[in-house]
Amino acid sequence: MSKRTLDAFFPFANGPKKARISHTSDSALQTAAALASSETANHSTYPWPIPHLPAHITEELELLVTAQGKEIKDQPHLDLLYFQPFIPRSIERELFNFLRSELFFYRVKYTIKRFGKETLINTPRFTTVFGLDETSRFLDGGIKIVEASDESKPVRKDKYKCRPRPLPECLDFLRRVTEANTNTKYNFCLVNYYASGSDSISFHSDDERFLGPDPAIASFTLGAKRDFLMKHKPPKEGEPKLETKDIKLPLASGDMVLMRGPTQSNWLHSIPKRKGGEADKGRINITLRRAMIPAGTENYYRYNVGEGGVYKWDDFKQEMMPWPVPKVPS
Repeated sequence: MSKRTLDAFFPFANGPKKARISHTSDSALQTAAALASSETANHSTYPWPIPHLPAHITEELELLVTAQGKEIKDQPHLDLLYFQPFIPRSIERELFNFLRSELFFYRVKYTIKRFGKETLINTPRFTTVFGLDETSRFLDGGIKIVEASDESKPVRKDKYKCRPRPLPECLDFLRRVTEANTNTKYNFCLVNYYASGSDSISFHSDDERFLGPDPAIASFTLGAKRDFLMKHKPPKEGEPKLETKDIKLPLASGDMVLMRGPTQSNWLHSIPKRKGGEADKGRINITLRRAMIPAGTENYYRYNVGEGGVYKWDDFKQEMMPWPVPKVPS
């Protein structure tokens, strides 16, 4: 099978196509991998630099532009593209371990009002987020944030209460590959880590106004297999009841579901709790999406970063630990 470069598949590429990636020896690949992994992405909002992906992983990911997804459109308002897998089985475990070890995460708490009373919500999973909505742009490696309509104009200091941060190269590369394969643009990357079967996310839909009409959400699974449940929203008053069936997709490591069209407006999805088995080995979920206005940026950083401390994977203890590690009194 011949290898084709990622740039050749970008529908929005303006320049000439680049040459194919040539086959290289094992020693050359090892050297390239060492060089790639020695490169890092850094930003003032990152607690530590995040390494680039090793070269052999990026090479495998570039081949994904030939991946084929299965369309699922057999129910009202449903439009899914299901890849089994999208990330090759040859690298999914290594990519899972890399992201779990190198990214930083948060265990977000926030207060909401329910029935007139303030309620403290503890997010039942670890989260992190990168990106910026369509009205602004990162320049100079993320050092500057400028208006998208005029890149010579820095954004007002009061435009964002949060501190937006650019995607590190390891996630931005996956974004570019996904754009090439789904013909959709994304500007945000949300990452969830489900440490065990007790971590979950309840039924919800990504239909916020700041995502625009009929948003496309690309959702990746790495690590433990978990059930992905979907059910149609109940009809609004005056609307006829539709004949629909609940959906259960057993997402394995490397799988991706693209939810698009009217799906978010009409369907709910969740990752329920599961006891024991593979669920306790940890799962990473990466979602790519496109926020259109500043409200999207504020929302994503509030609910995926919050004001708590940073967590980092401890390979020795095999769990997420507060960073930096608190000193034990002598």
